Amino acid sequence: MVDVAVMGAGLAGLSAARDLARSGADVVVLEARDRPGGRVEAVTLPDGRVVQAGGEVFGPGHWAYRELVDELGLTVEPSYVAEPGEISWGLVDSVHVGDDLPWMSEPERIDAARVGEAFAELAATIDPDDPWAHPDAAALDATSVSAWLREQRALPAVHRRHELASLSLACDGPERTSLLAELRKHAAVGGDGFYDLERWESLRVAEGSAAVALAMAAELDTQIRYGATVRRVEIAAGRTRVVLADGERIDAEAVVCTIPAGPLRAIEIAGLSDARLRSLRSQRQALAAKVVAAYDAPFWQDAGQNGLSECEWLFGSTWPQGPGVLSLLIPPERLSAFLATPEAVRASTVVDGLVALYGEAARFPLAMLERAWGTDPFTQGYISSWAPGDLTRVGPLHGTHEPPFYLAGSDHWVAGYMEGAVRTGREAARAALCTGSRT
Repeated sequence: MVDVAVMGAGLAGLSAARDLARSGADVVVLEARDRPGGRVEAVTLPDGRVVQAGGEVFGPGHWAYRELVDELGLTVEPSYVAEPGEISWGLVDSVHVGDDLPWMSEPERIDAARVGEAFAELAATIDPDDPWAHPDAAALDATSVSAWLREQRALPAVHRRHELASLSLACDGPERTSLLAELRKHAAVGGDGFYDLERWESLRVAEGSAAVALAMAAELDTQIRYGATVRRVEIAAGRTRVVLADGERIDAEAVVCTIPAGPLRAIEIAGLSDARLRSLRSQRQALAAKVVAAYDAPFWQDAGQNGLSECEWLFGSTWPQGPGVLSLLIPPERLSAFLATPEAVRASTVVDGLVALYGEAARFPLAMLERAWGTDPFTQGYISSWAPGDLTRVGPLHGTHEPPFYLAGSDHWVAGYMEGAVRTGREAARAALCTGSRT
């Protein structure tokens, strides 16, 4: 019997296990994959460059992640947000370059600013830790972002701007996104507009985001068991039991569950309250994929472009993750088309889009890799997704614990991300240490 069984060796599970172990608890981490990190992953290209196949960036408001990075002795540097040049826009009927939304008219830009100010004013009334306390919480949650834009009489180009933003972030579209969830997200981090890149994505770990997971995994060493797929969790007074796919049973005083919302639905959980199970089963994630294209140099800068784009094509965005390396996201609305396309055609379609954005120099990448996080059996998603009504269904139990069952992971913070994984992982460890007997 161990003190704590941690389910999952992503950033949440590793940060929880590390804190528990450092406090003297006997911990085992159960990871279904053969590697640590979850949705952060480092891949070495044939030319020796290491690229990130999962999460990459964070912002100055992501204090928990930054604190952990500093503890691990890793280096923080500016992200692509500081790159020289202007953003590119890949529309179905045209390509534009310019930070000032050059595809919109001046009246349309003024209307976009008006709507953004109204959104920020409404977000200021939301408590990100308790959005359910807002007097209009149910109505705001039942309203989609698009429905709210219609209420604001936003111009068609402003609607299109928000569709573009959702494609670029690989989240569900405005018609399928709760207004309350977006307001909560803005209230948590702030900034200008619906999604301020400076607040959310202006920093990165110089050694790569996967180095954070690898450093913690090295510290935990043999306390991590790989190839350990959880099938059932049994919770009873004084103990918990985790049953693996091969039938092995692991008894513990407490469990920290960091398994993403999708795969967690396939795990049988006995002994939790009905309300807790309903809350957990009501969470969802956006289904997306990531592509990385590597070149020998950032040639896009020669044309005054910074490598950042928002697109209405098969991919929804690009950004430079390092010298000569572009990351791309395939949003939920394009994922089925992406997966249905034969691999060779898929690659050429992506390259054609890069050529349309950045010219013929993009025609021949030195390497390309794909990660279909939306269909990966151990993630079944990329970032948290909140459809209209979801926050009401999940309710105030979101991100809370039911000892000896503790929850952590990007799903359990207002907007997911690496910050959410680390923040909730470390908080779950603190909660377990405070309420456990031996721990």
